[in-house]
Amino acid sequence: MAIDLVGFFGSASIGVYSLATERMVIVPPQISKAKMARLEECLGVDVVKTRIGESVLVGALASANSYGIVLPSYATEEEINAIKSAVPDINVMIMETKRTAYGNMILANDKGAIADPRLREEDLANVSNTLGVDVVLGEIAGLPYLGSLATATNKGVLVHPLLKEEEQRRLKETLKVPVELGTVNCGTPYVGMGLIANSRGAVAGFVTTGPELFIIGQSLDVVKDK
Repeated sequence: MAIDLVGFFGSASIGVYSLATERMVIVPPQISKAKMARLEECLGVDVVKTRIGESVLVGALASANSYGIVLPSYATEEEINAIKSAVPDINVMIMETKRTAYGNMILANDKGAIADPRLREEDLANVSNTLGVDVVLGEIAGLPYLGSLATATNKGVLVHPLLKEEEQRRLKETLKVPVELGTVNCGTPYVGMGLIANSRGAVAGFVTTGPELFIIGQSLDVVKDK
């Protein structure tokens, strides 16, 4: 288990460009082979090289767990095939709505998911069926962009430090793991934008500080490489 520090496209907001689950990590094809190798070593899964909707904003546009992936309406067949070539049995849902940033709107692990309150009931049903978990509505720090405000694995959740008590209770009940407060990238509270993780390891933006790494390691049950 380990924590690594990287940057994509010169940015420490790596969660905007990538997505990690227990079975894969998705990154745009432009990411260097050396960085892909580091992701594979740290997270213990294969890299899937693809855009989402022909965009490099993979982490903002897609939400996934071990069982399924939720994609915006303009995701292409080539992109879907790239994902299914890595995880053949994964459920793929193309959401036929005007909303696109499902990575920002849904926070999920393999035990549950919590979603933007503005999603329609029928959309929530599709998300639940795709991810294979119960989905509830919620907010973090009074904001609906749950996926950008937290990073969740099957071991823990690291979340925006202004999380409210009722929100914390809902996260614990839904995702069924401990919830801890923290930041990434030298004080950024939008945790999901700067941190990807699974139960094996975590990868944070390159300006994440030592104290932040300690909290990441404790909350997600991973350890910093010596």
